[in-house]
Amino acid sequence: MKNLLILLFSLFTGSLVAQADAVTKFFKSYVDDDRFSTVYISPKMFQLVSKIKINDMDADLQQLLKNIQGLHILSTHVSPKTFYKEAVSKINTKEYEELMKVRDEGEDVLFLTKTDATGNKITELLMLVGGEDEFSLISFVGDLDLEKIGRLGKSLNIDGSEHLEKLKKN
Repeated sequence: MKNLLILLFSLFTGSLVAQADAVTKFFKSYVDDDRFSTVYISPKMFQLVSKIKINDMDADLQQLLKNIQGLHILSTHVSPKTFYKEAVSKINTKEYEELMKVRDEGEDVLFLTKTDATGNKITELLMLVGGEDEFSLISFVGDLDLEKIGRLGKSLNIDGSEHLEKLKKN
């Protein structure tokens, strides 16, 4: 029985790694490419920032920071439509639930979420943006609240985070 539990646990955690693998592979394939701006913020950094007392940061945002396990940002102004299409084709979007798709003034924005096994908590928010001027991939991983993520993106002035405001409108 113990071996069965270990096997099931191994399979479950292996599938979690495989699910995040497509985004990580896509990110890593361009991390050293000079055409791209890249940002990775580790869970430890979010923990450290959440402990700092900042006068204008409310308690909700501090709690959100504690719950974020990572952030990847990849963006470029070179061939943005091409990279958007590549990201959509390489990332297995079937592993995600499409939250919203927006096409506005020649720009495509795709919001995808991944939930925990119960389906009650969002564990990843993936945003892909492709237009004439810019491609961005933004991936938040952790125990997430969409409204708070939008506020965090705005307060940190994350490139492309203005699209997170669209989540509140719908």
